[in-house]
Amino acid sequence: MLRAAASVGIAAVGGGVSLLGAAVTGNLGARTTIRTIVMQAAAAPASFSPQRGLTVEQIYRRDAPGVVEITATSVQTRQDPFGFFPPETQTERSLGSGFVIDKAGHIITNDHVIAGAQRVQVSFSGRDAVAARVVGKDPSTDVAVLQVAARSRSLTPLPLGDSDDVVVGDPVVAIGNPFSLTRTATAGIVSAVERTIDAPNGFTIDHAIQTDAAINHGNSGGPLIDGNGDVIGVNAQIAAEASGNVGIGFAIPINTVKVVAAQLIRSGRVQHPYLGVEADAVTPTLARLFDLPVSHGLLVRSVAAGSGAAKAGLRVGTTSAVVDGEAYDLGGDIIVAVDGQPVAGIAQLRDAVAAHVPGDRLRLELYRGAHKVALEVTLGSAPG
Repeated sequence: MLRAAASVGIAAVGGGVSLLGAAVTGNLGARTTIRTIVMQAAAAPASFSPQRGLTVEQIYRRDAPGVVEITATSVQTRQDPFGFFPPETQTERSLGSGFVIDKAGHIITNDHVIAGAQRVQVSFSGRDAVAARVVGKDPSTDVAVLQVAARSRSLTPLPLGDSDDVVVGDPVVAIGNPFSLTRTATAGIVSAVERTIDAPNGFTIDHAIQTDAAINHGNSGGPLIDGNGDVIGVNAQIAAEASGNVGIGFAIPINTVKVVAAQLIRSGRVQHPYLGVEADAVTPTLARLFDLPVSHGLLVRSVAAGSGAAKAGLRVGTTSAVVDGEAYDLGGDIIVAVDGQPVAGIAQLRDAVAAHVPGDRLRLELYRGAHKVALEVTLGSAPG
């Protein structure tokens, strides 16, 4: 399981449960395996009875033609460490989903679906696969953009919605290729919003959408669609326990995907602004027990060497304490505002950083002991 520190070591990635279903393999021949990426099977979804908008059938009719199956092929050569046998070549194929976003043939999927692939192919409705070019990928948000050479009239771009408008209880439909069952639709509701999940490189993805719509092996990279037929997220992960399926899936919010995809299409890469601190939120109990100067803010726990925060002189706590079962480092700076806006939680700080680009300057207001000071920090680029 990947777990990033709740930090603003913070690369603000827009806004990573982990990639809980590592590889599942099955023999297809002496030297070929197939690796279905992503998730454990989810429990049955809640009934779908939209109060407004389209029916599941209408959504499926409208959007399914824009959903594709993705096959990512990698070839690895394994050496016999003792030299008794010749090198063996093994082919692995990872299966996932994606969806068309424009008439130029750009397709959205997850970064982890195509990670390490030497060849990527896209199949429409289970027909012959066509070669796809990797335009760019971003492990920090688990987003990748592909492109296929196809006539514009043959492509069905899916309309992109606004994930900021999503609320708990909204009906949703997931369309993908679970277990290679082409264009399968499952339905459910938005179970929660403002979740945080871990990206493949361990960075945190904010504002994730939780759903009970069934998501299974092969659904990764496919669209999560609202009752109006608009894409509000990219299905990426599930939570699962050894004892059985729990029906908790997560989608990367489409507003994050829009920003990342635009940069990938424009330049092939994404630069995330980086502050370089890890911090813990001040709690009322903590403030009372240790007579802190404020009842809200962020205790600076660590500062990355060479980061903008380090160059600006932010100070870390040196005194350890445990309160209500949580460990804290006290005595360092307490960040209370960014560019004049109060911050009381890590997500607020990440959002404030994410609104900028590398090279921008932030004004941090903080308490150093009993004194309030202001520091100007120049944001760097997220490592990795």
